[in-house]
Amino acid sequence: MSVSSDPIADLLARLRNASHGRKNEFTVPYSKIKSDILHILKREGYIGDVALDTSKAHPVLKVRAKYVNRSSAIAGLRRISRPGLRKYVGSKCIPIVLGGMGVALLSTPQGILTGQEARRRNVGGEILAYVW
Repeated sequence: MSVSSDPIADLLARLRNASHGRKNEFTVPYSKIKSDILHILKREGYIGDVALDTSKAHPVLKVRAKYVNRSSAIAGLRRISRPGLRKYVGSKCIPIVLGGMGVALLSTPQGILTGQEARRRNVGGEILAYVW
């Protein structure tokens, strides 16, 4: 089990490695923020399924990758705000990823939201990552 000072970057690296390695399923150590991010990615169609496995001493999230025409549904991932340099935006300045083809993930007072949801609710927050 890896210990990371940036658990979100660790999650994104695991997603990237699984998609490049054409793995069907992989595990991620459980945390609420990782669970919220993965459920958003599932809802947006970037991953197949997410399940919590509590059978071991430390709970893990089992993630099933999604492939479209034998290529990964995730074309790219980019961590934006990081522990050394946080990036915050207001509700009027939330970026549109790849002209609407991607998703911006934001941490807001109302929880983890996509850029589109945050704009609709008129809340800003910390830009966690871009997924396309």
